[in-house]
Amino acid sequence: MDRSLIQAVMMLVFGNNVAILSDSLIKMLGSYDAPFQFALMRQISGLIVLIPVMLLMKKSLRPREMRWHMVRSHVWFISSLFMVISLTTLPLATANAVFYAAPLLTVFLAVLFFGEKASGLAIVTSVLGLIGVLVIVNPGEANGFVVAALVVALALAVNNLLIKKLPAHHGVIETLYFTNLLALPVGIAGTLIEGSAWSWDMALLAFGSSIFILIYAATCVFAYRAAQSNIVSSAEYTGLIGAVVVGMIVFAEQPELRFYIGAALIVVPLILMTVMQKQPARAEIEA
Repeated sequence: MDRSLIQAVMMLVFGNNVAILSDSLIKMLGSYDAPFQFALMRQISGLIVLIPVMLLMKKSLRPREMRWHMVRSHVWFISSLFMVISLTTLPLATANAVFYAAPLLTVFLAVLFFGEKASGLAIVTSVLGLIGVLVIVNPGEANGFVVAALVVALALAVNNLLIKKLPAHHGVIETLYFTNLLALPVGIAGTLIEGSAWSWDMALLAFGSSIFILIYAATCVFAYRAAQSNIVSSAEYTGLIGAVVVGMIVFAEQPELRFYIGAALIVVPLILMTVMQKQPARAEIEA
C-alpha cells in the first residue's frame, strides 16, 4: 500500500477518535438552548489558539483567496449548530453512527461533482457502512434530532470535499484559521438574535471542544489532500468504536444488539478494504 495512503488512513483514524472527545464535551451541555452561542464560543476559542501560531509561523492574518474558504467556513458553522442539537438529544454512539454517513456521502459527492473514480470495493464498503447506520438508527424510530445528525453528516462530507478547492499553498494552520474567522459575523449575529445569557461553563466546554475539533479538522485537511476521498473516507468509521466506549464509560449508555450489528457492517468492510487495497489504488493516487 502507498505510504501516503497509509498516513492518510492513520490520520483519519486518529482524528475521528479525538473528535469523540469533542462530542462528549458538547453532550455535557445537556440542552440545545443556545447553539449559536456555543458555536461562536468554539470559533473564538479556535482563533485564540490559532492566531499566536499564525504569528509564530509569520503567516499573514489578512484574508486572501477566500472564495472557497468562505463557503467552507459557513458549512462548518452550520455543522456546529446541528451537532449541538443532535449530541444533546441522542445517545453519543447513535449520533456518531449517523455522523458516519459522511464518508459515504463523501464518496458519492466526489464521484458526482469532482470526477473522482470510485472502485467497486470503495462503493461496496460505503454502501455497507450506510446500511450499518440504518440498522443502528432504525428509520422507523427516526425523529427531528436524527435529521439534525444527518445534516451534520452532509455538512462534514461537503467540508471534506471542499478541501480540494482550497489554494494549495494554504497550509493546515491557515485553513483552520480561515475556517474559524470567516463565519465569525454569522456567529455573532446569531448569538445576538438568540439572546441567551452568557455562560462561562459553556465557554469552558466550548474551549475544550474547539481544541479537539481543531485536531480532527487538521487530520481531515492532511488526509483528503494526500489521497483520493473515495479511498480513505471509510477510515472515518473507526471513530464509532470510540463513541461506544466513551458513551458506556462516561454517559452510562448501553447500546442495543442492533448497534453492534450495524457497527460490524461499518467496520468490517473497512478492514477488508484496507487489506485488499493494492496496486490499483496506488496508481490512482500517483496519477
